[in-house]
Amino acid sequence: MLRAGVVAVQGDVSEHADAIQRAGAAHDEAVEVTEIRQSGSVGECDVLLLPGGESTAISRLLAREGIDAEIEAHVEAGKPVLATCAGLIVASRDANDERVDTLDLLDVTVDRNAFGRQVDSFEAPLDVTGFEEPFPAVFIRAPVIDEVGDGVEVLAAWEGRPVAVRDGPVVGTAFHPELTADSRIHDLAFFEEQAVEV
Repeated sequence: MLRAGVVAVQGDVSEHADAIQRAGAAHDEAVEVTEIRQSGSVGECDVLLLPGGESTAISRLLAREGIDAEIEAHVEAGKPVLATCAGLIVASRDANDERVDTLDLLDVTVDRNAFGRQVDSFEAPLDVTGFEEPFPAVFIRAPVIDEVGDGVEVLAAWEGRPVAVRDGPVVGTAFHPELTADSRIHDLAFFEEQAVEV
């Protein structure tokens, strides 16, 4: 039984839960999902999902509830994390916004809402390293990755700018993989050989 924690202070919690369970089923792996709203549960999880939402609010809530330190300890233990959209911003080294207290899990800097406002949201077929077919990426008020550290692998780019990266056990995407029926990003983060064993 794989224990998956979805940080549930904001964002697409049920969609991420469904996606990780679909990815697990494809590997004959039962997945038990825990919604994390306060400290004390992260240590019991094998993998974590950090959904989107509003990055300033997410970072403030993580700090207030003491979840931020638990997520950092999870990564220090080599356990996988998938951070999407605002989750990517919070997981970054620098959000270029002093209102966001980042977790420094991904050695990247980001530009919040780089692809525009909600009305500028779009879908795009994305070439992702290791995928035979493009991934149907959904961008909603999406950030973009400005700078990538030396140890970071760029998994996908759009218009020449990185939108999916891996840094050790952490995968970050500027888009929302949970909003499609395609669970390959969750598979890549948690079940492929490159994912850290838990």
